Amino acid sequence: VHLSAEEKAAVTGLWGKVNVEEVGGEALGRLLVVYPWTQRFFESFGDLSSAAAVMGNPKVKAHGKKVLTSFSEGLSHLDNLKGTFAKLSELHCDKLHVDPENFRLLGNMIVITLAHHYGPEFGPQTQAAFQKVVAGVANALAHKYH
Repeated sequence: VHLSAEEKAAVTGLWGKVNVEEVGGEALGRLLVVYPWTQRFFESFGDLSSAAAVMGNPKVKAHGKKVLTSFSEGLSHLDNLKGTFAKLSELHCDKLHVDPENFRLLGNMIVITLAHHYGPEFGPQTQAAFQKVVAGVANALAHKYH
């Protein structure tokens, strides 16, 4: 992903304030609520029967943290996202059979959650920079798909 110095500063500046556990859990929870068909990949997580159940589910929160921790790793390697996410791409493609469109949807949920948590700090320019990043990560995660 190519970011200008200004965009990179906006992304890293905001990311330094992000609580990956909180934002990750909420972003994944939103994905599962807004796009319920994505729940099929998380059947082992227990009760996903309602928005409240999803958002309060400790396994959703834990996996959301894991997702955002990986995303954070990507922010340190913006020039090599495909390499950074190669193993995860392979796992999600070959073993989990996740539709790569879900990565784009999750990226949007991350952006929405950041906007929700950081409001005024997450202005249009910061959002535009994050949209580039989540698109780059989604493309990297979809890279191993045939």
